[in-house]
Amino acid sequence: MAQTVFERYGGFSTFSKVVSAFYDKILDSPVTSPYFANVDMRRLIDHQTKFVASVVGGPASYTNEHLARIHTPFKINEAAFSEMSTLLRETLEDFGVAEADIQVVLREILNRKHFVVTG
Repeated sequence: MAQTVFERYGGFSTFSKVVSAFYDKILDSPVTSPYFANVDMRRLIDHQTKFVASVVGGPASYTNEHLARIHTPFKINEAAFSEMSTLLRETLEDFGVAEADIQVVLREILNRKHFVVTG
């Protein structure tokens, strides 16, 4: 039986660290940081860890409707989404994730772009 990306890299323990490091980059970016000015980052990192886990074969699940409802008020634009994708790639590379697995993650994120980019 083939392992999922989630299992291959150590499950929630690893992906929690990945997401935390990713948000350090997000908050350092002048393109993306304004979207998080009044956000409880600890809570967001918990939710995002579950979301990322869900797109790499983990046990969590988020619907596209949920993604749209959460992101619509922020009016996220193409530039911010592109920056987020770049920073996510960099973070996954920092953690030694194989290129094929990075492609899986980015493809899943890109497939949900129209639920996130609303501005």
